[in-house]
Formats: sequence, structure tokens, C-alpha cells
Amino acid sequence: MSSPTIAADPPAAAHKAVWPGLLLATGGSIAFSGKAIIVKLAYRYGVDAVTLIMYRMLFALPMFLALSWWASRGKPPLTRRDWITICGLGFSGYYLASFLDFAGLAYITASLERLILYLNPTIVLLLGLVVFKRKVNLRQAMALGVSYCGVLLVFGHEVTLAGSHVALGAALVFGSAVSYAIYLVYSGEEVKRLGALRLTGLATTVACVLCIAQFFILRPVSAAAVAPQVIWLSVLNATLCTFTPVLMVMMAIERIGATMAAQTGMIGPLSTILMGVLILGEPFTAWVVAGTVLVLAGIWLLAKAR
Repeated sequence: MSSPTIAADPPAAAHKAVWPGLLLATGGSIAFSGKAIIVKLAYRYGVDAVTLIMYRMLFALPMFLALSWWASRGKPPLTRRDWITICGLGFSGYYLASFLDFAGLAYITASLERLILYLNPTIVLLLGLVVFKRKVNLRQAMALGVSYCGVLLVFGHEVTLAGSHVALGAALVFGSAVSYAIYLVYSGEEVKRLGALRLTGLATTVACVLCIAQFFILRPVSAAAVAPQVIWLSVLNATLCTFTPVLMVMMAIERIGATMAAQTGMIGPLSTILMGVLILGEPFTAWVVAGTVLVLAGIWLLAKAR
């Protein structure tokens, strides 16, 4: 009589075990999407991208240093090759990608920014085709076409409303997506060797140092005098929208796997659009809805193709 009960329990337990991972992935995606909203709010106080990203990384640096130390406990010391790789990945994945993203947000809406960044899986696919000569099948090609049509739809609408400077903002954010895609392509083997948390902590620490150094190279010290609101928004950006999502997504991947975590992350563009409308007063149009649907459909098709 006990056998049926034992047989029935594992599926129920497995079903329950999925929910913490899904909640972590969802929360991480929403928190990370809030970055664009905070940046747009900070720009209202006359701060520029160089200063704003300096404050974000200044407040995030202690947390990523702590993460690096914690993830490195009991691990073998890093070699010279490891440090060169970490510096390269930190430059591409977190410094350059973050700076281009912040700069682009000065010209485009948070909704368009999030849609462009969500092209990241398709850029990784294209890099695989160009760099590693990997073949792209018909379903993957369809996914690329659908996703880019969605972004072009919203982009064309914003150009009509806001003018040609939207093209500059879109180009900067697309450059950010390419830079982060390069990080993803080349970080695979390093994640296996060093571990995801250790690599993320160290690479982001490098990026924090670069962003802080960039400020002192390009701006006088007096430029650090900003409105108090910029400071508090930067603290919120560093904690809630930078460090916290990294941990949440990593914990989600441990529980439900990278594929399901990535698919759950599709809520990101939707949450950005909603926050943009409610907090920033950005327009909510049929063009934005149609473009979002196309981008998410393309990412879904790409996930199915894989």
C-alpha cells in the first residue's frame, strides 16, 4: 500500500522544487530591467553617462569584491592566463557593454533599449556563424528575422516621433548587446574552469575599476558633485538592479537550468515597458506592443530551434 504513495511523491516534490527557481529567474529579470528606468530617471538631473556609470560601479564594487572572495574560497589561485582572460571578459561583458548601454539610454526610450538588448541570443548565434563557422538552420534563420523585424518596427516608430538622434541611441545600445554577446561566446570555457560566480565576481570587479578610472580620466573631480537624487538612484541601481539580479539568476540556473531561466527572463522586456509607462510616462502604443510580441516570438523560436 505504501508503493503508490512513494511513486506519487517525487513528481509533486519536483514540481514544488521548480517554483523557487522560476521565482528567482523572474525576480532577477524584472530587477535587471529596472536599470533602464533608473538611468532614465537620473538623466533628468543633468548627469552624463560617464558620471552615472561611475557611481553605479562605485557602489557595486564592494559587493562584487565580496562575491569574488566568497566564490574563490578553497579554489586554486589564478594563473596569469586567467587574469588576462578575466580582464578581457570584464572589459567586454561589463565595462564596455554597460557604458554603451548607459550612453544609448540618453537618446531612446527604455522600451526600445530593452528590446535591442533582448536580441542578444540572436547576436550570439550570428557570432557563432561568423567566428566559429557554425551552421544556421531554417528555424534559427526565421527566429532571427522575426526578432529583428520587431526591433525595426519600434525603432522606425521612435525615429518618426523623436528624430534622427534615435539612430545614435539605438546604435550605442546595439553595440552594448554585441559587446555582451562577445562576453557570452568566449566565457563558456572559463565558466567551466573557474565557476560562474567566481568569474562573474572577478570580471565585474574589473569593470567597476575601469568605470571608476574612466571618470577620473575624462572628467574633473568637481564633476562628481551631482544632485542627491542621482546618488540614491545609483545606490538603488548598484544593489537592486546590478548585484541582486546577478545572484538571483545564478541561483535560478542552479535550480532550473540555463534554458528555463533564459525563457523565464522573457518577462524582462514586458516589465520594462510597463515600468516605462507607469514611472517614466513613456507612450504605450500598438507599435511597441507589436514589436515586443515579434521580439519575444523570435527568441522563443530560437530557443525551440536549439
